[in-house]
Formats: sequence, structure tokens, C-alpha cells
Amino acid sequence: VQLQESGPGLVNTSQTVSLTCTVSGDSITTNYVYWTWIRQPPGKGLEWMGTITYSGTTYYNPSLKSRTAISRDTSKNQFTLQLTAMSPEDTGVYSCALASTRDRMGKYDYWGQGTQVTVSS
Repeated sequence: VQLQESGPGLVNTSQTVSLTCTVSGDSITTNYVYWTWIRQPPGKGLEWMGTITYSGTTYYNPSLKSRTAISRDTSKNQFTLQLTAMSPEDTGVYSCALASTRDRMGKYDYWGQGTQVTVSS
């Protein structure tokens, strides 16, 4: 299974960023699989942002919920993260990951390589 993130590397403060994870080698509708966005600001740890399940149910980090939306396009086998009202504190590496079951959340089975997003003030 391969995951590949894509999106703009540089955005301005207050803008909305849209990042897409393109999946190959598995279907995003495969039973029990959880598809997740995670980010890591410079010098800080990993932060779970949100998840969309194989059935399309979404879960969000409460601290980001008001600014976050995860959607999917099953025809393209992609899922997308939108984060609104970007600020320099949102700068970091954004990665998508796969958990083969709910129990594997936090111990992800596959990761994308990550994409750097820098927010310009």
C-alpha cells in the first residue's frame, strides 16, 4: 500500500489549505480501514488531526474540529484534508496514514512520506 500527499507547500495566513492523500494498493472503502491525517510542527511531536473511516465516518481532534474537514473521493481513491484559518502555528509536516483496524489507530500500518506546509505571515 502506498500513500502520497499533495498540496501547496506555502500558504498565507488566514487562507484555507487543502491536502490530498492518494492511495494505491488498497481501496479507501476496504472494510475496517481508518484513514488519518497527522501533522508534526517543527520541534514538536505528532498530532492526530482527524480520521475518515472505510464507511465515510469522520472523527476530528477536538482542538482542531472547528477548522478541519476530511472528505473522500472514492472514484479517485483519495481522501482530502481542509484546514481553514491557517496561521504560522499550523506550519509543519502533514502526513496521511492507514490503520488497518480501529485497534491499529496510533500504530499505523502505512504512512505517506509527508508534505511540508509553511504558513507565511
